[in-house]
Amino acid sequence: MTGKIKYLAVSVAALVLGACSEQPHTSGSVATATNSDAIWPKSESTVAEHHDVEAQVEKILAGMTLEQKIAQMIQPEIRDISVEDMRRYGFGSYLNGGGAFPNNDKHAKVSDWVALAEKMYQASVDDSLDGSTIPTMWGTDAVHGHNNVIGATLFPHNIGLGAANNPELIEKIARITAKEVLATGIDWVFAPTVAAVRDDRWGRTYEGYSEDPEIIRDYAHAIVTGLQGKPGEGFLGEGQVISTVKHFVGDGGTVNGDDQGDNISSEEQLFNIHAGGYVGGLNAGAQSVMASFNSWHGEKIHGSKYLLTEVLKEKMGFDGFVVGDWNGHGQVEGCSNDSCAQSINAGLDIFMVPGDWKALYNNTLAQVKSGEISTSRINDAVRRILRVKLRAGLFSKPSPAQRQYANNTDLIGQQAHREVARQAVRESLVLLKNKGQLLPLKRQQRVLVAGDAADNIGKQSGGWTITWQGTNNENKDFPGGSSIWDGIQAQVTQGGGQAVLSVDGSYQQKPDVAIVVFGEDPYAEGHGDRATLEYQSGDKRDLALLKRLKQQGIAVVSVFISGRPMWVNPELNASDAFVAAWLPGSEGQAVADVLFRDAQDQVQYDFSGRLSYSWPKTPTQIVNRGDSDYQPLLPYGFGLSYGDDNVLSDELNEQVRTEGAQQHDVALFTGTVQKPWQMALYSGEQVFPVSANTHTLGALSYRTIDKQVQEDARKLSFDGSARAGMRLASESYFREDLQAKLGSEAVLSMQVRVEQAPSAAVKVIMNCESEGDTPGACHSEVDISEQLRTLPANTWQALSIDSQCFTKQGFKLAHTVVPFELTTQGKLIVSVADIRLQKQTDKGATISCP
Repeated sequence: MTGKIKYLAVSVAALVLGACSEQPHTSGSVATATNSDAIWPKSESTVAEHHDVEAQVEKILAGMTLEQKIAQMIQPEIRDISVEDMRRYGFGSYLNGGGAFPNNDKHAKVSDWVALAEKMYQASVDDSLDGSTIPTMWGTDAVHGHNNVIGATLFPHNIGLGAANNPELIEKIARITAKEVLATGIDWVFAPTVAAVRDDRWGRTYEGYSEDPEIIRDYAHAIVTGLQGKPGEGFLGEGQVISTVKHFVGDGGTVNGDDQGDNISSEEQLFNIHAGGYVGGLNAGAQSVMASFNSWHGEKIHGSKYLLTEVLKEKMGFDGFVVGDWNGHGQVEGCSNDSCAQSINAGLDIFMVPGDWKALYNNTLAQVKSGEISTSRINDAVRRILRVKLRAGLFSKPSPAQRQYANNTDLIGQQAHREVARQAVRESLVLLKNKGQLLPLKRQQRVLVAGDAADNIGKQSGGWTITWQGTNNENKDFPGGSSIWDGIQAQVTQGGGQAVLSVDGSYQQKPDVAIVVFGEDPYAEGHGDRATLEYQSGDKRDLALLKRLKQQGIAVVSVFISGRPMWVNPELNASDAFVAAWLPGSEGQAVADVLFRDAQDQVQYDFSGRLSYSWPKTPTQIVNRGDSDYQPLLPYGFGLSYGDDNVLSDELNEQVRTEGAQQHDVALFTGTVQKPWQMALYSGEQVFPVSANTHTLGALSYRTIDKQVQEDARKLSFDGSARAGMRLASESYFREDLQAKLGSEAVLSMQVRVEQAPSAAVKVIMNCESEGDTPGACHSEVDISEQLRTLPANTWQALSIDSQCFTKQGFKLAHTVVPFELTTQGKLIVSVADIRLQKQTDKGATISCP
């Protein structure tokens, strides 16, 4: 490979990875107790133990009742508790999950966040009901800026920051994030994620800085320092928040990249590859560690005493607290969301328990009284929680509304903060191809800007952006932010050129160059897992756009938005220049800073980003630096700068092995609504697109709930005051040919859980485009109320309907516009999950129409 390829620095320690490289499909062996001491070096906390703090911890602990202690270990979610609940129980902490907002208002103001923080705090220190004056603390997922808050500065996701390889910049980003978080009255951040991602099919790949532990170690130290301050130097002072290194341990190394799956690394690999972020983060004084959903050799981390206690707390010297992940304790063998003594005994200090926290509280209390959980283990957990609260000054600081940064709206999205984010975007961009030195572009040209990501701040920001999955956002939800198109338009206009935005690539005057901005739609954990790394498998609409422009003799610059490296050989071949932009966040204008020359026709900013992930050669290649057969398309550390020789041809292999990949189902809703479908609620004449995780519309209340993973199901509560329902429909009601994928016979299947049986008919509806037929002739419906009444209450059950029940009424699979609608005029509480159309099998359906 020719050209001046720039590589990231490789330390001697990182080179050891060649001997420790994981083989994801082969079983490793767990180290024995006799050699584990050599694997995990004995460490001590870098936060000095203060006698006054420890004495105060013991004094408070001695005066606490068992009920008060258990309450410190319970962390409910803001949608599941009231201020009165906090006053009654005195929870040690609470959280807002992704997409949960004060007053269930996505557009909640800074004052609304602070008001809730203040109410919860005052309730926690009010001893009138629970006898406790221990202040509570609020935790939030601020993973690329304060990403739950409208108008906050959104930085590139971690995968882009890894490509920048600039720890000093990371520390600065963390300091800014802390201040924007403090402006909303929140004390605690669930960041950084320090996963070493070894299989890019994992849906959380973009949350990892790199496949290489060296960068992760340095970044973990930097971001923890930025969030908390340096131990002994204003540590956890007015401008700092409590940080959390997560998810301990091995979440990025599961077999096949399966979210919450099994990591089968040897213990040496677990330390050498997956523990680097904890070495860096704990060395910087991280006060919280979040346990991981994944297993290690079949044992869930939430129930692993060896890893949580013997390794993390004893060998690594961690003296803060371990918090669980979203009902992760419920996945431990023998446990449920309501009861898990094993997690506490293993070393979990705080249950993160959205949903029915009361059952878990009562069961844990009973387990301590029965001796199933020892009092000493409870005391250890509460001692750790109190220690962190005292170190963070929560007992001595003013209440949230009275703190230094509270309600300072000027901090949210402050221009100085956005300038740092803009720098991060510039440094994160990686130039993969630059044929004929097309880039940097002159401003004095006619520039066509195409692609559905060009003017879409939500898409360029990815998951964990306002909503959990980053979906249902519009540009107006990002006041102060800029799209990639905004930056291009400004640069070209200032230079005397002409910029035209055309998503589909159509134009009236032939452009000199086309910039096509395209890529992955937003997703988060669970819902982002993939079978292969092929981009747009089976639906090459973006490739068609690139080819059409190139065939018209137009130079094409591709700006690729993605949360991972992907197999894009066809798209690379159809591009003259190709930029991996990752997920840049709210400051999209910074992309143009690098693409275009300045007014003097000189380079403004060169490409300095380098791949912190190896780029795959095939759709199924799982490749990491240090592999014995390391042969990626582009190696770890690759990235062109201006003037470097181009190394990629236009003839990369485009062959894809299908291996019998005939489609047998069409997913409609699998935790997220699958494209091209969109979800809406209606009640009477009111229709409302789903844009948050809770809605109330007339007779219908809607909220996200957990079935197997976080927010993978939807709960619908009908009060019977009007006909209401939930509908999945294609965009603009454009017909979709599902018969080509399923054949003429199919089954509509779903998972349902009935909490309140229906009082009236419950209809499942399918609609299609009538295509000249009598209006309504394509409407079809099936009453499922009888089945819902006979199902066992409060248990998930499979329900399926033969498509013939719909087609006999005139529905046509080939013309589908509404593949699923659930409606009733009566009272009903039902939850639904995993809605899909499946190819007919011999098994048949719950409801058939012979």
